[in-house]
Amino acid sequence: MPTANASVAVSAPGKVLLAGGYLVLDRSYTGLVLGLSARINVVAGEILTEEGVQLNEIVVDSPQFQEAQWRYGYHLAPERGGIKVTQLQVGPTISANPFVETTLSYALTYIDAVVSSKKTHGAIKSSRIIILADNDYYSHSHASSSGRFAKFPVTLKGANKTGLGSSAALVTSLTASLLTHYLPATIFDLSSKQGKQTLHNLAQAAHCAAQGKVGSGFDVAAAVYGSCTYRRFSPSILNALPEPGAPGFSDKLLAVVDGEQWDVEVEDDGVTLPPGLVLRMCDVDCGSQTVGMVKKVLSWRSQDEQHSTALWNDLQSKNEDLAATLKAGALDQLPGKLSQVRELIRQMGRESDVPIEPDTQTELLDAVSALEGVYGGVVPGAGGYDALALLMRDDDQTLARVQDFLATWSRDKDAKVKLLGVKGEMEGVRQESLDVYDGWL
Repeated sequence: MPTANASVAVSAPGKVLLAGGYLVLDRSYTGLVLGLSARINVVAGEILTEEGVQLNEIVVDSPQFQEAQWRYGYHLAPERGGIKVTQLQVGPTISANPFVETTLSYALTYIDAVVSSKKTHGAIKSSRIIILADNDYYSHSHASSSGRFAKFPVTLKGANKTGLGSSAALVTSLTASLLTHYLPATIFDLSSKQGKQTLHNLAQAAHCAAQGKVGSGFDVAAAVYGSCTYRRFSPSILNALPEPGAPGFSDKLLAVVDGEQWDVEVEDDGVTLPPGLVLRMCDVDCGSQTVGMVKKVLSWRSQDEQHSTALWNDLQSKNEDLAATLKAGALDQLPGKLSQVRELIRQMGRESDVPIEPDTQTELLDAVSALEGVYGGVVPGAGGYDALALLMRDDDQTLARVQDFLATWSRDKDAKVKLLGVKGEMEGVRQESLDVYDGWL
């Protein structure tokens, strides 16, 4: 090696944490997470150069956005420090992309370490990465869309996210595309159980580092495995990892990713939506700052541990009831189960002084849940103003009713709310045909 494979394309789904917001940060509790049909797609291929020209560069393009190219140099750090990635300046300004940069450091270090351990020689060749996001990841009132991938008249930073888990889907699909591109199938096979486990562990390590060692990892698990019940891994598993480039990073990363110490529990069997039921997302066109909300809730929890634990235990029980109701296909019981979950979430919001289900979201959810064919919904995950998750009958009449209602609501309330095209989907990461991306490569 790495004799790089030909161009490869990989996609990973977004997520919706239907039940288990905040609780999923604690190993005592679980989360019910559904994958989504909206995917982050990554194509990895070689950079073709003239004979004799040697490049050590990774070029990353996100062609749906303005000024969205990032170039990175890379080199082998001393003292087993792994592959150190450095952003190169392009044009007058430099805009950082921490999720991409961190993922490149982790994935390339792992690839180099695996290859070294197999006594295969050769340098990692330059590559070009293309990232394409399905339209529903962003609110796009001004986007030009004539197909699956819209063109946005803004930079990536200037785009409004809908809260579907783009960073985890990006880190997962980028990691998977690099592993598939650089490693032979005998070492890494994305479709195998072992391949998914390797990907999960490596993507969790990279994503956790990129977002400052916070988060439970349920979004990465959903990106890899699709819909699942998730119990988080012990944070201590990743605590021993030094920074990329620091002495010993390469060996420690290899030991963590391929080690036996992972205590994560991902149950992806039996998590499904019964026939005739669909999960849809309702965009309210203003995302939330999840990290700040999480810190405030955890601070409240530590101040009154006895009371907050009792509330969390109650919420866990109601979440499990909801999951069991879905599994049993008992649709007539869904409205009551969703209502019980929401009541406890609002109580947690009041007591922690965090807008987990803000009043405007409560008003909208109550109104849309009263429509014929709608069983109810939640403000998923950490809550706030991210897209709502609705459980509704999977038929054209219900869809038309909800769309008409939201159009009237937007007009009367001077708000921007609309149903996204995305639906709940069970499947996780997968390799794609390059034909899907014609015109973008």
